[in-house]
Amino acid sequence: MPRKSPAAQDSSLRQHLLDLLTGSNAHADFEAAIKGLPVPLRGKTPKGAKDSEVAHSPWELLEHLRIAQEDILDFSRNSQYKQRPWPGGYWPASASPPDEKAWDKSVRAFRRDLKTFCALVADPQTDLYAKIPHGDGQTILREALLIADHNAYHVGQLILVRRLLGAWEP
Repeated sequence: MPRKSPAAQDSSLRQHLLDLLTGSNAHADFEAAIKGLPVPLRGKTPKGAKDSEVAHSPWELLEHLRIAQEDILDFSRNSQYKQRPWPGGYWPASASPPDEKAWDKSVRAFRRDLKTFCALVADPQTDLYAKIPHGDGQTILREALLIADHNAYHVGQLILVRRLLGAWEP
């Protein structure tokens, strides 16, 4: 089979990254994980979940997804980036949304930031392999893989929490 040209390889890589960031190739995606979650369950933690992988409410997982993705986007394009404190800077203060509008606001912000990051990846002017100047070796390619990996992990957690709360129907 003939090798693709460098431009075709670059285009193919970008498309694979976009599919990884937004698709549901091997598992349920973000949209499926949040769809139809009853409002009263958004701040609930499954019974018996103390100190385990499911010791979070759907709200905590949604906010963690949003905050971490926002942080990675900020790092990827902001030369004045300031790292948040771990773990407090990456998790909400409460298991429940602070008000009725917070869930939808967080979902919109997650979608917006993912769309912005995808535009960065899709832009042929973005060198996926160049070291981010204010980092210590990270590249946009690495950050794209980090977002995809992190989001997949916590979307899976969100689905497990929903199952334990009796609120998951694939």
